[in-house]
Amino acid sequence: MNWKHALTGLTASLVVVLAFSQPTLAFDEAEPTEKPAAEATLETQAPAEEAPAEEAPPLSLSEIYYALDNSMLMLCAVLVLFMQAGFAMVESGFNSSKNTINILFKNLMDVCVGVLVYYAVGYGLMYPGVDKPMIEGNGYFGFGQFGIPASGEPGPAALHKQVDFLFQVAFAATAATIVSGAVAGRLKFSSYLIYSIILTGLIYPVSGYWKWGGGWLNEMGFYDFAGSIVVHAVGGFAGLAGAIVLGPRIGRFKDGKSVPIPGHNIAQATLGVFILWVGWYGFNPGSQLAFAGTANTDAVMLIATNTTLAAATGGVAAMILGWVMYGKPDISMALNGVLAGLVGITANCDSVTNLESLAIGGIAGLLVVFGILALEKLRIDDPVGAFPVHGLCGIWGGVATGIFGDYDLGVQILGSVVIPVYAFVTMFILFTVLKVIGQLRVSEEDELKGLDLSEHGMQAYH
Repeated sequence: MNWKHALTGLTASLVVVLAFSQPTLAFDEAEPTEKPAAEATLETQAPAEEAPAEEAPPLSLSEIYYALDNSMLMLCAVLVLFMQAGFAMVESGFNSSKNTINILFKNLMDVCVGVLVYYAVGYGLMYPGVDKPMIEGNGYFGFGQFGIPASGEPGPAALHKQVDFLFQVAFAATAATIVSGAVAGRLKFSSYLIYSIILTGLIYPVSGYWKWGGGWLNEMGFYDFAGSIVVHAVGGFAGLAGAIVLGPRIGRFKDGKSVPIPGHNIAQATLGVFILWVGWYGFNPGSQLAFAGTANTDAVMLIATNTTLAAATGGVAAMILGWVMYGKPDISMALNGVLAGLVGITANCDSVTNLESLAIGGIAGLLVVFGILALEKLRIDDPVGAFPVHGLCGIWGGVATGIFGDYDLGVQILGSVVIPVYAFVTMFILFTVLKVIGQLRVSEEDELKGLDLSEHGMQAYH
């Protein structure tokens, strides 16, 4: 039995020795000697070395400035366009519920029609340019081209013509929509469309050229940074012309006394004012037209802060004066005071100090209250106070630029009178012509029924 045990032990020892002396033998035999066909094919098709990825060249400083300025201006254009929602809320909230659809519809068409007309002819009238204009600008009138001209070469702080158009057309729509509230409740919808087309396509661009397009007022040194006169006073005085020619709403004045017609939704009007306030941060800071660099950033921050201070002071001033005069605080006065402060600071927000902006906004808040009272005394029916807010305080903004902003006061007064008078006279003629041909005001029956039903055959509220 010993030799059997010895043989078994020897055999086991040999197996262990062989296993440890050639450890890869069994593994190598188990592995496939060739790769799968698909893997082999991929290997043969792959290049010996992968080419390094092509890196984009670094952006130059001028390209970064160009991208930042144009992108920020587009955002500001969106904010200004969003102001249309604010106008729609304010105007419909301050008016009777039976005219809600009519007012909202007019605000919508101000944008839709205004964009098309300003694209077709307005932009070319306001900015005739010097690159082969169709009608050479003479300081009073010129015409560059139909549509939008080709953009120039990119450079520091340069603006692409497409985004410049977006910003400018939002301003044009703002000027037009101011009138909607002043003529609410009695103007035919078709007549409003005619007015909107003419103001956006002709009246506003021509007076805009006088200042912003390099026209005669600009040559004289007239200054209006973001449009207290060019935008707001034009809309305010156009609204005044419409209100005068139309006459007051039925029942607004009886036996020589003012009979208020309350708005149907003050919450809606309040929301509209807050929307307008937010939109103004596109209106005023955006008018810097450049954002890159320390100097531009400093200017934008000053503009935004001055805008805020003037709005707040205007609201407080109007509230206090209304409280003293009527014995109780009136939210409608305070809301219009906020808007008045915003309009007053728009012409000079880049060129006055914080303390001066407080003064400008406070005086605007007082003026709007006096303006509303003056219209009542004159029996002029302006349902939302469009003229006191935009017309009267627009003029104040232009004059305040000469008082506080180190600009020639005489020139500021001239420009602050000429442009509003031009808007008033031209729109007065238009509204009078429409009245003469019987196309201005709805019938008494339709007015009492409400323009939602009589003009559009539907109701905002059921």
